[in-house]
Amino acid sequence: MRLFPIISAILVVLVLYGLIMERDTLLAVARGEAAPVELLQQDEDIAEPEASEPVVDVADKTPDVKPVGVVTIISEAQVIDSAVVIRGQTEAARSVELRAETTGTVISTPIRKGALVQEGDLLCELDPGTKQNTLDEAEARLAEAEANVPSAEARVEEALAMLAEARINQNASQKLSQGGFASETRVVSSEASVRSAEAAVAQARSGLSTAQAAIQSAEAAVASAERALTLTEIHAPFGGLLEADTAELGSLLQNGGLCATILQLDPIKLVGFVPETEVGRVKQGARAGARLAATGEQVVGTVTFLSRAADPQTRTFRVEIEVPNADLSISDGLTAEIGIESAGADAHLIPQSALTLNDDGKLGVRTVEDDNMAGFKPVRLLRDTPEGVWVTGLPKTAQVIVIGQEYVVAGVPVAPTVKETEQ
Repeated sequence: MRLFPIISAILVVLVLYGLIMERDTLLAVARGEAAPVELLQQDEDIAEPEASEPVVDVADKTPDVKPVGVVTIISEAQVIDSAVVIRGQTEAARSVELRAETTGTVISTPIRKGALVQEGDLLCELDPGTKQNTLDEAEARLAEAEANVPSAEARVEEALAMLAEARINQNASQKLSQGGFASETRVVSSEASVRSAEAAVAQARSGLSTAQAAIQSAEAAVASAERALTLTEIHAPFGGLLEADTAELGSLLQNGGLCATILQLDPIKLVGFVPETEVGRVKQGARAGARLAATGEQVVGTVTFLSRAADPQTRTFRVEIEVPNADLSISDGLTAEIGIESAGADAHLIPQSALTLNDDGKLGVRTVEDDNMAGFKPVRLLRDTPEGVWVTGLPKTAQVIVIGQEYVVAGVPVAPTVKETEQ
């Protein structure tokens, strides 16, 4: 039987036991320290220490927590314009689709898209057909109705005169009859003449009313014919740019057919949506600026509208800013980053890398508090710049950890090294 493999196995087992089960003792021996008291007390052969010997407290031998080295900056609050920054887009001040209100063939030459038109310019003209004849006929009937009015008025005057004469004869007959100089037959005849004259007046007045009604009917027919003729010409309601060609020559426009689309780009609007947490800081009439994403051009305008009702889906409020655009260089539908002027606020300029999250997921920075203990301050972002980010939520003066903030938590001692910085 070979003894060497057995002895080797026993030695390996002892070494593994020492490394695993007696690791602390071996490390203490390697450092030249005494074995822990609790380990020595496990040996029943070791005598109890005499009462005069001091008892070693293991807790007193626990080393103190060493401060964590961090790099900090001393940040002083500064007053900055606390602009409300949102994203939006440009929008034409006015946009309209001009459509036909009658049916007809286009007889005008089309105007090409991109052309600048002025208010009142003729864009589409339709074939009037018989509409002019209808207007002429209506005007003729109006003239005829107006001519009948003088004769009707004359008949009324004649009937009134006859009525006055009949009443005079009636009065004379009654007085003569009372004196015995006229018979009852004459009195009755005079009364009949009065009744006949009154009927003639009523008939004449009815004829006058009929003539006046005929005039009103003829005037309505003329207005209708003029309106129908006017609908054959479609004019620009305001100045602007044509978004597409006007209707082609010879094409048939049905009622509701598209003639042209006009955009008014001067002034142009910037439209965005403000979150409900910021809407209280936006005022109508406030100055606003924007940077166009497509060209990088910066423009300045004024807030002209702020919605008082939130969008039910996004809980945001529509805001409109009017910007001059005399050269029409700003098109409709461009993406823009908008900043709306608001009241100034105290803020700190810190490196963006200094921002971190606490255990609750709140955004903030690690700071050095009293007795060089680490702390956490939640902050709110105001603005992002190439030099850093502007934040609020810090005291007037704050010592912000800019390197090592991810290795400490609130309450941990730190050894700060202040880094010089310019704000």
